[in-house]
Amino acid sequence: QVQLVESGGGLVQAGGSLRLSCAASGRTLSSYAMGWFRQAPGKEREFVATISRSGGSTRHADSIRGRFTISRDNARNTVYLQMNSLKPEDTAVYYCAATSARVAEVPREYDYWGQGTQVTVSS
Repeated sequence: QVQLVESGGGLVQAGGSLRLSCAASGRTLSSYAMGWFRQAPGKEREFVATISRSGGSTRHADSIRGRFTISRDNARNTVYLQMNSLKPEDTAVYYCAATSARVAEVPREYDYWGQGTQVTVSS
């Protein structure tokens, strides 16, 4: 098993930046492809980005492409989400997740989830 803990969320003005981190403990992170998802109040959890075990392959949702970047440092057992040019519609709880499968964009493909970190973007 792997335990995931997100950090780095907070309140930021529109146009600002945040970097989220997801630290893993337990099994080594390099055993998993990783993903970031987000969920706004009253909405379903939506895919943000995913990265392969080695970090050589990534996918980003259309809504954030060009503004957000997923990356990972397997030596540090950590995955990151760099978020630039933030918009009020990016406000949500952000979750990282681990999957034994290849990169995946669907929540049900993921085996382990963190507790989430709140990101609030003010206009």
